[in-house]
Amino acid sequence: MTDFVHVLNPTGLPGLKTAALLMLAIAIGATVGLTDPDLGHTLSQGVDMTLLTLVGLLFFEIRLKFLSKALANLRFIGIAWVANFVIVPVIGYAIASLFLSGQPLLFAGVLIYFLAPCTDWFLAFTRMARGDTALGAALMPINMLTQLMLLPLWLWLFTRDTGLVDSATIPDVMLKWFVLPLMVAQAARWGISRVFPAATFDKFCDVVGILIPVVTAALVLQIFAAHTPVIAENFEMFGLVLLAIFVFFVVTYAMAEGLSWGFGLSYPEQVLLSMTTAARNAPLMLAVTAVVIPDQPIIYAALVIGMLVEFPHLTALKQALLARAARQGMTG
Repeated sequence: MTDFVHVLNPTGLPGLKTAALLMLAIAIGATVGLTDPDLGHTLSQGVDMTLLTLVGLLFFEIRLKFLSKALANLRFIGIAWVANFVIVPVIGYAIASLFLSGQPLLFAGVLIYFLAPCTDWFLAFTRMARGDTALGAALMPINMLTQLMLLPLWLWLFTRDTGLVDSATIPDVMLKWFVLPLMVAQAARWGISRVFPAATFDKFCDVVGILIPVVTAALVLQIFAAHTPVIAENFEMFGLVLLAIFVFFVVTYAMAEGLSWGFGLSYPEQVLLSMTTAARNAPLMLAVTAVVIPDQPIIYAALVIGMLVEFPHLTALKQALLARAARQGMTG
């Protein structure tokens, strides 16, 4: 029970503070990259360890015990799953093709960002907008497990003509970097929850929640320290990335509204659907991309831009949903 309460009251860094932390990491990394390339190269040597740490923390956050709660509302779970893993990829591919078809690296980065639904902070925004957090907790492991299973297919389908990914290596990379860490992280979660009292375990989970954006920022700093000159050469193209992400958020919001109206979802379910289809799993996708598609800073930068834009968007979405609920009396 205490683990569920912890889900409803996450104590990780709030979205805007996380965005500020990422911006600071970009500024420090870019400064190092431009003024001291040798230091930037040294910092980049620790990327693999940072990646593995981030993956472990993200997988530790997954609460498989809540999968059973999905059985209580299979109708909504089905709607959200189709929205996230069928409709949104089609929307994302169409938008990336519209704005970035002539920029294969930016196209890949933006599309990877679009493909994976969030598995953590969307629940905090759902709670703040008075959405169904209990159902959201059940959705978290479903989102994570599904995107990990679909990722090899996505990478092959959307990058097979670019030469960015060696498809033959994907199964081995997924096993070593993601399947095994997932098993280890979940075993550690189970063991720690059994060894320590519930209150101590909850505090440990709080620390993990805080560490995820901190480690993500460390990874961003390392990437920018090592690759700022290359990123700077393509800086003017990132305006298209911002436009594509903005359009994606608008279209996915309209999609969520349409599905909510069409299926007669309650207000708490509407909030959850809007948040899960808006928030993306950028930290994990950044880690995945850095492993599967190494030495492609333009792709990484596109993912980081997505993270920076996402937090203000989710904050605005929360306010819009609350305002509409107040006008129409749908908070019950």
